[in-house]
Amino acid sequence: MANPLDLDQLRTFVAIVDTGSFTRAAEEVFKTQSAVSMQVRRLEERLGTELFERSGRAVKLTDAGSRLLAYARRMLALSQETLSAFDEETIEGHVRIGLPDDYAERFLPEIMARFVRSNPRVELQIACETTSSLIEHIDKGHLDVALVCPTKSSAWSEIVRREPLHFVTSASHSVHEEPVLPLAIGRQDCAWRRQGIEALDGIGRAHRVLFTSWSAQIVTSAVLAGLAVSVLPECALRPGMRVLGEADGFPRLEDAEIAVMRGRNTNTPVISALVEHIRESLQNLAPVAAPIRPRLAETRTTRPSLLRPAAGPQRLVGV
Repeated sequence: MANPLDLDQLRTFVAIVDTGSFTRAAEEVFKTQSAVSMQVRRLEERLGTELFERSGRAVKLTDAGSRLLAYARRMLALSQETLSAFDEETIEGHVRIGLPDDYAERFLPEIMARFVRSNPRVELQIACETTSSLIEHIDKGHLDVALVCPTKSSAWSEIVRREPLHFVTSASHSVHEEPVLPLAIGRQDCAWRRQGIEALDGIGRAHRVLFTSWSAQIVTSAVLAGLAVSVLPECALRPGMRVLGEADGFPRLEDAEIAVMRGRNTNTPVISALVEHIRESLQNLAPVAAPIRPRLAETRTTRPSLLRPAAGPQRLVGV
């Protein structure tokens, strides 16, 4: 193995792992699917081992593939760092970005991976708070960029993704069948909370708010424990959850929108680069691991849309 490894082949290999698909990887590296498959075969021949298990459409690494992945990421990162060190136009500085914690868990790894690889000299300062707090921070100049659920006060934001919004319950419990439906939802200013309660009121379904929190982890825990039903977008669904459809007596909800906001006077190369990476990341994000769905005939047909620029008495027990 005297000849060095081909960085382009390694880049394709990592793209397959990150996107979970040869097809999406081909789009990521701007190659045809046949060219991607050929690069993988050549890389496997070079290393003398198989990197992926061939089992239908699923992409699964072999033990050798898992070993290679860490090396490949380090080699690609070092290559980018070397090029940046000799690039007089490399973007430098820092950016303050904010987003809710449920968005952070789902979207931030992809955004950070894309941005840091291309801009290794930029420092990201990240804050996780509610949409209303993030909008306030943007208005006061405390943040440069924020990923938010659009509201009237964020009218100048740019919608970058739409996803179905669902009533969800635990796949292992039947709390959704209780006469008075217990809910685990966001705080009073949460758009998903408002839409869910209005939908339940519209069909006359009795309900009570059992847990209120801006923390996605608390809401998710309450659902998975079988304590309450929640209202969550597609990006927040987790294995062990079940989507409640019309066959279960739950109304359909309007799609959830995700928007990016920029602070005033932030038209700088580094911030523009980050916003562009956010757009690309949310447009190319692989689907979330599928929870249990309603019966096929009742399943909502709306799929996540990737956009180009363009109550009864309540008892609060959560935090």
